[in-house]
Amino acid sequence: MAGDPEPEPVPTARALLAAAQPFATSVAARSWLADADLEADADSAVTSLNAVLHAHRIAAADPFAREVSRAQAIAIRVGIGEGEQIAHGRLTEARELPPFRAAKVKREAALRPQERLAAILGGRDAALACEELTLRARLDVSRERWREAAFQLRVALEAALAELAPWVDRSPGLSERLGELREQRGPVGSAANAALQGGLSAEDIEDVEHALGLIEAALRARTAMGIG
Repeated sequence: MAGDPEPEPVPTARALLAAAQPFATSVAARSWLADADLEADADSAVTSLNAVLHAHRIAAADPFAREVSRAQAIAIRVGIGEGEQIAHGRLTEARELPPFRAAKVKREAALRPQERLAAILGGRDAALACEELTLRARLDVSRERWREAAFQLRVALEAALAELAPWVDRSPGLSERLGELREQRGPVGSAANAALQGGLSAEDIEDVEHALGLIEAALRARTAMGIG
């Protein structure tokens, strides 16, 4: 409508990641760009960017610095350029990825988070501490920060066992899942102890991923019948 104020510009950030080794010739660079796997390159770039953001979070002691996902990007381009151009964030040639599309889910499943959010805000359900701890462990696993994941998972497991117990009678199958989680105390504790010593073995990593999946399944079981 006439007289309405102009919308305020939305702050955005741009990141450009360049390969450490240059191409031998411009022909080689263009050949690579023509055949580049854009999806794989984009995923690799996001992984590298998140490693930088994680390091910044630690160095700056800033708990609010967060990592990013491809789904949050307004645009992603994969391209080539010369040194000075790259330094100023410009490319000679580039290919742009299509907008990120999340996998389609059934309407019922898509509405479930909204139902849960309404229940939490309305006081009909609670956000459990183990849910937040589990999400943090999942992020660490997705970034292959195995030591952090093992530490986080140990606390998430104990919190889940305590917090999910009151829902056993109201959530079919939850009792069995809690039994499975109790059996994970040994493997998860061993993985956390290994993390204290400096690193996890392949077996420890497998145990961490398995136990994390069981906690997530138990959390889903609690809300599978809906929020009352």
